[in-house]
Amino acid sequence: MDLDAYLKDCRARVDKALDSYLPAEEMLPAKLHKAMRYSIFAAGKRIRPILMMAACEAVGGAPDAVMPAACAMEMIHTYSLIHDDLPAMDDDDFRRGRPTCHKVFGEALAILAGDALLTEAFILLSRMGEDDRIALDTGRRVTSLIARCAGSMGMVGGQVVDMESEGKEIDLATLEYIHTRKTGALILASVQSGALVGGASELQVEALGRYAKAAGLAFQVADDILDIVGDQALLGKDVGSDQQRGKATYPALLGLEAARTRARELRDLALESLSGFDEKAEPLRRIAHYIVDRSF
Repeated sequence: MDLDAYLKDCRARVDKALDSYLPAEEMLPAKLHKAMRYSIFAAGKRIRPILMMAACEAVGGAPDAVMPAACAMEMIHTYSLIHDDLPAMDDDDFRRGRPTCHKVFGEALAILAGDALLTEAFILLSRMGEDDRIALDTGRRVTSLIARCAGSMGMVGGQVVDMESEGKEIDLATLEYIHTRKTGALILASVQSGALVGGASELQVEALGRYAKAAGLAFQVADDILDIVGDQALLGKDVGSDQQRGKATYPALLGLEAARTRARELRDLALESLSGFDEKAEPLRRIAHYIVDRSF
């Protein structure tokens, strides 16, 4: 398959849906809605929505059925980036190739734009029961899964431990705790949500969960590597900031080459978990390669 064409098509579909779900810029309060749209439409890769669509497709579902949940996931992810970039946290100047939200709109409005995106996400999730293609129980399960993975036991919890670990020597178990929650949790929620909407069996949901856990950790390991060897112009964000802040990363703990080896191992684990799926899971296989290969 042509992965580039697949990703481009999925991104276009997600962007079109996001545009329809978000309040228009001119709607009051206009500055808030402009800040929300500024961050959402900042050329993101849409990896989480695409993984949700691909997982739905892998179990024989219709990818368009997950679009509200996929857009909700992207809103949650974008809110987390807005807050992550704030001076109180990572204090980054660039995100996705342009100035961060607080650099353009100020800290207060950036905080509120993130808050609003998180809230809009759950408005979308609450409407899943209105779609006759999705059973009410499935909609509730997806909403619960995404909420858990976004909260204190998932992404937010991982961010807290990440901040607490800055400038400290930590062990591998703590590092993996951070990565599996700060980055991996939303990837896990994306893949398993897509599977649930697609009508997956419990065995399929479990197998795709294993895929997501390995791919999600590989994604963060690759990001850690790119913070050292990446090109800021290509990445669209500050490079070297992890080292400057003394952040816990795989290269810092294990060394660059060992981190690359770990990324390959995780990619192979992700691929192995898909052994029971047919060609409909090929996008997931190719995405696992893409996640790791972008850091080499």
